Parts: sequence; structure tokens; C-alpha cells
Amino acid sequence: MARSDLPLAPAAFLILFALAGGAKHGYAIMQETRKLSDGGFKMGPATLYTTIQRLLENAWIKEVAGPADSDSRRRYYRLTGDGSAVLNEELARMEAMVRKAKAMRLRSVESTS
Repeated sequence: MARSDLPLAPAAFLILFALAGGAKHGYAIMQETRKLSDGGFKMGPATLYTTIQRLLENAWIKEVAGPADSDSRRRYYRLTGDGSAVLNEELARMEAMVRKAKAMRLRSVESTS
């Protein structure tokens, strides 16, 4: 099923991907997105919370209660069913592109300098 909101922006994709492992607060999401991208994507607080707001508005994530022993000022988020579906659609789209690239025998070009 093609969606008009795909492909996702990198920040949205990585936040959804980070939340696939369970509920997290903002700082933990930033740490997880950095880990998932092997340090290649560094998200600051402004990008994080702007994107979280958009994901909340789309009902792809929702705010949930944190662990009983957590800081009450921290807000925790988790994927919704729709968010999980969007993440899976984006992953399927990416897999299809990789299959096409392999079929075309595309390889990364190494620098000759």
C-alpha cells in the first residue's frame, strides 16, 4: 500500500525505529537514534521534540506513563498500532529499493583519490 507520507524524514523514521524496542523518554530516544544510525545521525532537542509533536499529531506514537521509579518530569512515548504499521511500510519500501539496487548491480563507488 503506497502512502503519501512515505518516505519518512530521517528523524521521524529513527524515532519510530527507536520506539519499536519499547517506551522511551526523549533523551533515551536521542541516544537510541544515534546508536541505530551508528553515530551518523545526531538529533538535537529541537528536532526531537518537533518531530515527536508531529508523530503525536499523526497518532503514530502516544505518551505513556513511565516506570514507577522514574523522574516524574520525564515524558515517555511508545509506538501505536498505526505507528508500527508506518514503520513496517517504510522498512518494506527501503528493502524494495535495496533489492532493486542489487538487481541493477549497483555498488558504492570508491574514491580513487
